[in-house]
Amino acid sequence: MKTMTCRALGGPCDLEHRGATADEVIKAQDAHLKEAAGGGDAAHGPAREAMKARWRHPKRSMDWYREAKAAFAALPED
Repeated sequence: MKTMTCRALGGPCDLEHRGATADEVIKAQDAHLKEAAGGGDAAHGPAREAMKARWRHPKRSMDWYREAKAAFAALPED
């Protein structure tokens, strides 16, 4: 298991997401942004919109995805 924060994935806070793969952590971040922005947290709104844009345009988002996967891979195991 490895840990990445919301901030490390482009969000505004230090909530930690744990997962065995980068995809697990990215999905946890997506859920966190959805919940926070949906609950009225204005700080998470821009990050949520950026995440939604990535899901809608995956070809244009591959750089972000590759960077997130590389950052995850470089982390030590928890």
